[in-house]
Amino acid sequence: MRIGVLGNPCSWHCDDLGRAACKQGHEFFRIDFHRLIACVGLLSSPLAAEGEDLTAADAVVVRTMPPGSLEQVVFRMDSLASLEASGVIVLNPPKAIECAVDKYLTLVRLQTAGLAVPETVVCENSESAMEAFQTLGGDVVVKPIFGSEGRGIIRVSDPELALRTFRTLERIQAILYVQRFIKHEGFDVRALVLDGRVIGGMRRRSSDGFRTNISQKGIAEPYTLTDAEQECALLATKATASRFAGVDLLYDRQGHCYVIEVNAVPGWHAFHRVTGCDVAMLVIKSIEEWH
Repeated sequence: MRIGVLGNPCSWHCDDLGRAACKQGHEFFRIDFHRLIACVGLLSSPLAAEGEDLTAADAVVVRTMPPGSLEQVVFRMDSLASLEASGVIVLNPPKAIECAVDKYLTLVRLQTAGLAVPETVVCENSESAMEAFQTLGGDVVVKPIFGSEGRGIIRVSDPELALRTFRTLERIQAILYVQRFIKHEGFDVRALVLDGRVIGGMRRRSSDGFRTNISQKGIAEPYTLTDAEQECALLATKATASRFAGVDLLYDRQGHCYVIEVNAVPGWHAFHRVTGCDVAMLVIKSIEEWH
């Protein structure tokens, strides 16, 4: 098979997928989202990048969704949808990525599936955000509605700082995503799911008492998921229509479990380090089964 990956240069995950693909005897290439060229009504490839005809590939793995304008994000999602419609396997499917990159849409889908999520208010003006700040207990997490790896997330518990934060975001026409801060014991649980099966889990301990993301200096630890945690992870993955996902679970100090995030472009570097699991090989074998 010919397998492409949409990923960043010098990405460990791209290299790991390339290793696994080549080991299985497949051709492998990497392309950049910013290099995508879509053509309609011409004899050239409907979707190409850097000389590669993506519609001629057997599968394309999405390893990143870089920041961009609304137009850029919409174009990328449309390109992935057209690629899937042409018969190319896209992992994750475009609908799953579209859901997972949108924190509000993900949260709604998770709640509809009956999963516990943190109380959240999403609005467009600072007045409504200040009301939400009070309603949510005066201790909140403010997140970009599009974003990953803990980037751009701040915790606010001072009313004056909250107002300044909300007004600044309002001025730049950002959506105000205000979520109750869940007091926890400094760790969360990451479950990795592929094709309706839980591959395994790890615990991510915070280095600053707040963010647990490995990219934000969180510390990965081995962890065995409970049956209830596995069920939550499978339900969350199904709710977002993901084939491959990292599901983050957070316990408050009373032991209540919340689904915090579903990542449709999950990393596995730290997961591999603490579990020894060859995730890249599992992904390539999953593509082989779907081909």
